[in-house]
Amino acid sequence: MPTHSSAPNIVLIVADNLGWGELGCYGGGALRGAPTPNIDALAKQGLLLQNFNVESDCVPTRSALMSGRHPIRTGCLQSVPPGLPQGLTRREITLAQLLSARGYATAHYGKWHLGDVPGRFPSDRGFDEWYGIPRTTDESQFTSTVGFDPSVVDLPWIMRGRSGEPSENVKVYDLDARRQIDADLVDMSIGFMKRHAEAGTPFFLYLPLVHLHFPTLPHPDFAGRTGAGDFADSMVEMDHRVGQVIRALDELGAADNTLLIFCSDNGPEFRAPYRGTAGPWSGTYHTAMEGSLRVPFIARWPGRIAAGRTSNEIVHVTDLFTTLAGVAGAAVPQDRPIDGVDQLPFLLGECEKSAREGFPFYIKNDLRAVKWRDWKLHFYWEPEVNEGKGKLESPYLFNTTRDPKETTDVLVHNTWVLGPVLKLVKAFQDSFAQHPNTPPGQLDGQ
Repeated sequence: MPTHSSAPNIVLIVADNLGWGELGCYGGGALRGAPTPNIDALAKQGLLLQNFNVESDCVPTRSALMSGRHPIRTGCLQSVPPGLPQGLTRREITLAQLLSARGYATAHYGKWHLGDVPGRFPSDRGFDEWYGIPRTTDESQFTSTVGFDPSVVDLPWIMRGRSGEPSENVKVYDLDARRQIDADLVDMSIGFMKRHAEAGTPFFLYLPLVHLHFPTLPHPDFAGRTGAGDFADSMVEMDHRVGQVIRALDELGAADNTLLIFCSDNGPEFRAPYRGTAGPWSGTYHTAMEGSLRVPFIARWPGRIAAGRTSNEIVHVTDLFTTLAGVAGAAVPQDRPIDGVDQLPFLLGECEKSAREGFPFYIKNDLRAVKWRDWKLHFYWEPEVNEGKGKLESPYLFNTTRDPKETTDVLVHNTWVLGPVLKLVKAFQDSFAQHPNTPPGQLDGQ
């Protein structure tokens, strides 16, 4: 177990549905009516990734982060309504469990979305404490919707829990609570960091913010701040919340011994009026377009990660599991396929290249696309949500460097790319035989 004085703290802030093109440091900010000075400054202090990739939906991405495994393996294929089986089975080993076993204090403040029944709450899965919502943010609209009937739908609750104790309901998650929740999450996060920094205990803070998931409604202190509407006001609030965490770390004198990561779980919102942008990329979440896969990622670790660095190397959300486990000195499970690779040497600048060249991309049970080097092969074509052609007889191939919008299929001139891409797919799918995938909705103990 690491000594308290040497083990680095880990702070992982995950925005919800923050597109690649929203932040100032990614070409957005003031252009979107929403300056993001705190996050822009963070990018100058560390590493900004231009090719950090996630899954198509909230549940798949969060499961990949927490387990280091592609969702097709864990059964976490999509978001489902309350009352239906969802999330990671207890067979999966979470990042929080690995870090807790290494002596870390662990806390989850925010949106979980990986299980909403006893045994699957964050405090059952490696976190010492948690506060937030077990499922998704659109539930905050339930109680104000005409015709809502609580006799047939579970009321949405903000919850809390501690390890070894049952999680409990705190208050109904309604539109007023939705506006307030990120402020509360950050206050709790700062309190957690302060307690453990003063005690000399290494800590893992997982802060999955609620912004910018629809309904994208700002805190009353930020309503009307930009003059550009609720979405821009919420962007400015989100930047402020991240700034609060950064300042708290600095004031505690903990910054130099803390790996701080800020990223997003999915591509941009597309539901009007809450429309985000992926900048130069096409598509939104729920598609296999680059606008769905690529999201912001910034890492700061003073003295370890060089300031002002950017990279277009491919990194995948599963890599966070393996990399952060390594930072804490924890070994990843050896009894199952772990898809994440250790990217710490790359993050630290010890090598210029990522430890991966590509990955398969599923939506639910369908292999939609594969990324490999500068190439993207689509087996299905759905550039906009619910506007798909279905499975393609002849796949589409794009070069994402020369054609970032994925507009011109170049397979006929580059059929050689099928070789390495299909080998990647075969190696991945062959592992299903030895390690069968968990079906969606599987109950614990089955």
